[in-house]
Amino acid sequence: MTLHALATLAVVGALSVVLATPIAEAPRQPNYDVYAVRFAHVSYPVSSLVRGAERGRDIDIAFTVWVMRAGNRVVLLDAGFYREKFITRWKPADFVTPAAALQRGLGISPEQVTDIVISHSHWDHVDGADLFPRATVWIQKDEYDYYVGPQGEVLHSGGADADDAKMLAELNQAGRVRLVDGDAKQILLGITVYTGGKHTFASQFAGVRTAAGTVVLASDNAYLYENLEKHLPIAQTLDAESNLKAQERMLALAAAPSLVIPGHDPAVFERFPAVAPGVVKISK
Repeated sequence: MTLHALATLAVVGALSVVLATPIAEAPRQPNYDVYAVRFAHVSYPVSSLVRGAERGRDIDIAFTVWVMRAGNRVVLLDAGFYREKFITRWKPADFVTPAAALQRGLGISPEQVTDIVISHSHWDHVDGADLFPRATVWIQKDEYDYYVGPQGEVLHSGGADADDAKMLAELNQAGRVRLVDGDAKQILLGITVYTGGKHTFASQFAGVRTAAGTVVLASDNAYLYENLEKHLPIAQTLDAESNLKAQERMLALAAAPSLVIPGHDPAVFERFPAVAPGVVKISK
């Protein structure tokens, strides 16, 4: 056999090997189980939650963290609070730390939490982030840059508490903060974050893939079902029109209107099946 023929056979053989190698498939999107976990509650005026609501009507708002779990990945939306100054000031009923609530209700230890999506920098949503020692923290870049200085100082009022700003800066310096740059970003397979309705400078909400379709975790982009069902902006917003647009968008993104989950409504714990005291399962 000539050298030319041998070379030809070698090339053909190499091509056969290449052609026989399967093409890599795109990573499979997981379906998450989604839970709401209540760790405290407090009476609060509805007029401070729903713009235009009559005065004198109170609601027992739920302080909640949301769990998105698929395999070994355990993702929280928001981290709640635990510092004594907040407990002293607000006197929440039936308070346990968010970490204790997760352990008690779902058997999730602090070390098992892999990621925390911070919807915005208010104390009742971010203060507990350092309870979870291995978690990567995801927050909008514009939110972080607007409220948190390079040394952990508070740059503008209306967002992060001084202790929480310092904590976020320390987590950032430790390489545990991921700054999300803008709208509609898939931060993890099956979880996408969207810029919200100006509750703070750059709040966000999350859409998560479940077996029932997309669940939207609104956090404070909608305090109550009343905001969503009556199409009324939240009372505490920098821009009411942007909040209404965020509500419309959340309802369009969710697989069903019932799968848009407001941030503080105690009715969440009545509308979905309980799996433990203070814990309901949102996804089927």
